[in-house]
Amino acid sequence: MKVYIIDDHALFRNGLVSLLESRKISAKAAASPEQGLAEIPNLLVDIILLDLRMPDMSGLEVLKALKESDEQTPIVMLTTSTEEQDLRDCLKHGAQGYLLKDMDPDELVDALNQVKTGSIIVAQNMTHILAKALRDELTDSEPSFDTLTNREKEVACQVSSGHSNKVIARELGISDGTVKLHVKSILKKLSLSSRVEVAVMVTKKGYCK
Repeated sequence: MKVYIIDDHALFRNGLVSLLESRKISAKAAASPEQGLAEIPNLLVDIILLDLRMPDMSGLEVLKALKESDEQTPIVMLTTSTEEQDLRDCLKHGAQGYLLKDMDPDELVDALNQVKTGSIIVAQNMTHILAKALRDELTDSEPSFDTLTNREKEVACQVSSGHSNKVIARELGISDGTVKLHVKSILKKLSLSSRVEVAVMVTKKGYCK
């Protein structure tokens, strides 16, 4: 395996090169993002290990630049940051791994081997943060009741009470056909497929108190 490291801390960078080479892994390093970006196009390596916190140009900016240049080599962030936003940003922009600098050397080597086979690797003590980030993302992407018009909200609330189209039409002073159109629009906007799902969503979220 051939690994290329971009890290501005000489002590860590040189120590990591020695560590990898002691485990029969070929390692080469750049002392700055600029050096790394200049050398990578001319290298044949299996994995790029990228520090996140660097002066002048962050690891995230380097990651973006490499991906924009269509770099195919797997890129793994090796950092001290346990911030959820850093993890989110790096994975979002194409990092194939997010590892912490204080991890056990044998675990690092094992993680690199997994990355080489195509796996996406996140440091073990970051998995709960990843789970939270994914959960938040799913919640954020859920269709919102606020996308409905005021009339559609009224119809949705009537639907949640189990009323038929005729009853809803009478209650709101509109025609059956108009109610049908509103229900169809509600289902589409909320990505739902039935009146029952509308009722469940509205009741669960407490939209019609």
